[in-house]
Amino acid sequence: MKKTLISVLFALLIILMFPSCATIFSKSIYPVSINTSPVGSNISIVNKKGIEVFKGVSPVTVKMKSSSGYFSPELYQIKISSPGFGEKVVTVSSSLDGWYFGNILLGGLIGMLIVDPASGAMYTIKDRNINVSLDHATSANNATLNIVDYNALSPDAKKDLIAIH
Repeated sequence: MKKTLISVLFALLIILMFPSCATIFSKSIYPVSINTSPVGSNISIVNKKGIEVFKGVSPVTVKMKSSSGYFSPELYQIKISSPGFGEKVVTVSSSLDGWYFGNILLGGLIGMLIVDPASGAMYTIKDRNINVSLDHATSANNATLNIVDYNALSPDAKKDLIAIH
């Protein structure tokens, strides 16, 4: 009876040592939807290593990895531009997935230190819907000229002036 109980407890201990909660209950690649105004804007996505991982036009859904390596969350810079409009850069980052901490409760030391970090499932991408409105670009034709009286300038501003002969 004692041998059987010890065998069962040992088997349970082995089972509890090998789960990897985030890998089982979560994922390591997430679909991120990018919508822009105007539609058809150019999109370029660069990861934290500086590698362009996507180039296309909006609207689009891009599959993004949540990890850039062992114990390393990913970080993306999404550059959005369109002719006649300004340019915007949106940052998308990964954060720890709550399921990763399930390894503590289930005793999954191997899941916590090896499986989840290696699979990338220990991280999640929370911002999966990106909506960006680009502003109209200002042209040189809209530039303004301000005329200021020399006597109204401060002494510091007068020092920076250059005489034209």
